[in-house]
Amino acid sequence: MANTRIVTLDLNFQNKTQAIASYLIRQGDAVVLIESGPGSTLSALEAGLAKEGLSPRDVTHVLLTHIHLDHAGAAGWLSQQGADIYVHPIGAPHMLNPEKLIASATRIYGDRMGTLWGEFLPVAQDQLKIPNDAEEIVIGSLRFLPVNTPGHAEHHYSYIFEDVCFSGDVGGVRIPGYAYLRAPMPPPELHFGRWRESLARLKGMNVARIAPTHFGMYDDVQWHLDKLDATLASMEQWLESVMTRDPSIEELREEFTRWMEEESRTENLSEETVRAYSLSNPIGMSADGLMRYWKKVRSA
Repeated sequence: MANTRIVTLDLNFQNKTQAIASYLIRQGDAVVLIESGPGSTLSALEAGLAKEGLSPRDVTHVLLTHIHLDHAGAAGWLSQQGADIYVHPIGAPHMLNPEKLIASATRIYGDRMGTLWGEFLPVAQDQLKIPNDAEEIVIGSLRFLPVNTPGHAEHHYSYIFEDVCFSGDVGGVRIPGYAYLRAPMPPPELHFGRWRESLARLKGMNVARIAPTHFGMYDDVQWHLDKLDATLASMEQWLESVMTRDPSIEELREEFTRWMEEESRTENLSEETVRAYSLSNPIGMSADGLMRYWKKVRSA
């Protein structure tokens, strides 16, 4: 059977291409998006759909990998247009009632919330679908397999569709053009052990292509997952060495930023690519995630 066409919609986050994707799959009456993107990128989503002869009202189903704002922020708005929204059981309550999610994000982003993320509306209860791990989602003749993949977040699914793994953030952040990727490690649920288990599970799925939300589709799946495994190992090793000095959060952020900047130079990343990485995966946020992991998991 020929592969179903998958369209990568570039949501042009903060006027940057190749930072956040939504993936469009359509067959017959079914118009499926993997990820809604944030509320701030709705105009880019509408423009991407229009190129395919579609409007937001044509979207029938949205499959969210997890509920972070850059992946799920526009889901409530899309549910108002008529789409059913699929989400991990742990994330589901926050999609019905996003107040806590918005409050914790506002503590981080302050008055930049609106510019960065736009509006986060609740999903209507009868349009929220909560599949279990490995419970096939059947949409017309399309079949999606949600795979529980914690490590980046406890509420994370990857979706297997035909020969593609839509890996959300657990498959790392990889901007096209370089054999390089990063692991996004925000608080509060970063967990290296669970992340490794998730990668092992994905390696066992024998997919031919991997599509992280940040950004695009790649056909070197084995290299990609092995590289991410190695990246996690070096991150944890670095954290162990730095934490022996008991740094403050400010010191940890500074050291981590220096390390990432050095890596960018070593990999000869262009300024545009560095910007895409910093938008998709803010360095300070990962430092905060590492600190919380150390205190919550390693020092517990």
